[in-house]
Amino acid sequence: MDFALVIGYLASLCSVTSFIPQVWKVVKTGDTAAISARMYALTVTGFALWSAFGMMRGEWPIILTNTICFCLSGFILLKKLRR
Repeated sequence: MDFALVIGYLASLCSVTSFIPQVWKVVKTGDTAAISARMYALTVTGFALWSAFGMMRGEWPIILTNTICFCLSGFILLKKLRR
């Protein structure tokens, strides 16, 4: 495994880990009042596009990170919109 790929996987870990506290809070409390639906819609769209880009390029760190972040942020957005 080359050094650039290690950096990519470490960046992936940081990105995914950054969403976990927000998801946990929404699951635990159900509170989404302070969350911007427009911002999360844009975030979900961005993660979907990055995932597609990663798949087109065959770049696993991009695919993994953005697919997981898409799911996590999509969950938050759905909870926000259902409120």
